[in-house]
Amino acid sequence: MTGADALVRMLALQGVTHIFGLCGDTSLPFYDALYRLKHGMTHVLTRDERSAAYMADGYARVSNRVGVCEGPSGGGATYILPGVAEANESSVPMLCITTDIPVVSRGRFTLTELDQEALFGPVAKSTHVVDRGDRVPLAVREAFRQMTTGRPGAAHLGLPLDVQRETVDASALHADPEFARVPALRIGPHSAAIRAAAAVLAHSRQPALVVGGGVLISGASRELRMLAEKLGAVVCTTVSGKGSLADTHPLVAGVIGSNGGTLPTRTVIDSADVVVFIGCRAGSVTTEKWRHPLPGSARVVHIDVDPGVFGVNYPTDVAIQADAQLALHALGSELGVRASWRKRSQAASRAVAQAKVAKFSEFRRLAGSNTRPITPERIVSDLRAVLDDDAIIVADPGTPCPYLSAYYELRRPGRHFLSNRAHGALGYAMSAAIGAHFARSGARAVAVMGDGSFGFTCGELETVVRLKVPLLMLVVSNATYGWIKAGQKSSFDRRYYSVDFGRTDHAAVAAAFGVKSWRVSDPAKLRATLAAAVRHDGPVLVDVIAQPLHQARAPVSEWIV
Repeated sequence: MTGADALVRMLALQGVTHIFGLCGDTSLPFYDALYRLKHGMTHVLTRDERSAAYMADGYARVSNRVGVCEGPSGGGATYILPGVAEANESSVPMLCITTDIPVVSRGRFTLTELDQEALFGPVAKSTHVVDRGDRVPLAVREAFRQMTTGRPGAAHLGLPLDVQRETVDASALHADPEFARVPALRIGPHSAAIRAAAAVLAHSRQPALVVGGGVLISGASRELRMLAEKLGAVVCTTVSGKGSLADTHPLVAGVIGSNGGTLPTRTVIDSADVVVFIGCRAGSVTTEKWRHPLPGSARVVHIDVDPGVFGVNYPTDVAIQADAQLALHALGSELGVRASWRKRSQAASRAVAQAKVAKFSEFRRLAGSNTRPITPERIVSDLRAVLDDDAIIVADPGTPCPYLSAYYELRRPGRHFLSNRAHGALGYAMSAAIGAHFARSGARAVAVMGDGSFGFTCGELETVVRLKVPLLMLVVSNATYGWIKAGQKSSFDRRYYSVDFGRTDHAAVAAAFGVKSWRVSDPAKLRATLAAAVRHDGPVLVDVIAQPLHQARAPVSEWIV
């Protein structure tokens, strides 16, 4: 068999079911192998390599399986790069395959030549341009180990054109099924660290658990709930950790931080005397630039699979390097049960309830407003009213992320909310929602994007129609790069410069691609329109004429305090 054949066979052996990508000259042997061989994988042809990477990202986040994207050399490799960077920094197991010019053509001014290992090295957990066909199976196995063990991340493989044509011995083909998904090879906690953390928590007045995406990756929702209920601990989440428990749980205060956090939830975290960071790096957004909590204001227990996060931003009393599920189970077992904690649990539930009343009172007032343009609060409220609890919401940066992370209540735990929080690139939601659909086709995937993001990604409307993806797309249309304009208002004395653009009829654009679409400017018609969109059995788009961020009461701390 050839190197291209070996690549296809290895991907199938590793349990890959979907490949998202875009064709190119250097990929011809790979595509021919996909055509000729029986492998059971579906190739999803995209219209942009960035989209292919975001689709693989969304697929991986929802399924906890490795998402695979591919693209050709040169421009294809540079276009696919942003999605690799996002996945790697967000701990998403994603394999990026790029093809390349022949090894024998290097250094001869060959079209599309570039150093792919140098390109991907800074943004991927591992990168390897395979220079010999007989090394293809080994390279694939190593990439899957890298992506799924320790802190998950993105791996890159480069396949030169001549390597794809070289002969490979079929006996070299074998795979490691345990590395098909995360977490692979779970790391258990050290017993001494568990005992130390239990001692800190046992004597706390009001503990708070700050939960990141590591809990969802680990599948630790049950262990998190049991620990929180046993301790009577308040649970706050990062944007990426949203869904670790249902937002309706009486101990869940919701998202904290500068993007999606609110003043009442800030008060909850500031009241804690012990903070437990779980699968969370305690970064700038979650902690509002390390001010909530203030370093030294509370004792800190930090649980993470990556030892490199300990002590970076907060003095740490106890560091536990472990998989979140194993660490939480061990901690819960060590703690036992105390009668006094029931009173603490009641106090925590009251504090959370008060915070939620304060948080949602202004939201509900604005959600009921009939003013025009339509308020973001009304969009979130009406969307929540028409969607099933198992829907998957993908929020682009800008207006969607803070509003949906703060106010869209998830009524069941699990990965039902996605946003690209590592780098916040526009144009993520539509493609990631397509990937989410292929990962969990029984749930309705919903992409919520601003009109700025729509401009980045609208070519994928053709993909949605061609593949009959029943995607619900909602465009928050305000004819501006709203996040930047709001920043110019709050920090630059309203000196608005080069942030406004012309208004597009996004419904008409979608209709031209063959998507059923509506345009809504009357708030009284929004909920009924969204309900009609949900009932439609194909791809749909709703274009909402919305209030811009600089005029809204967005849950973004730097704009409101």
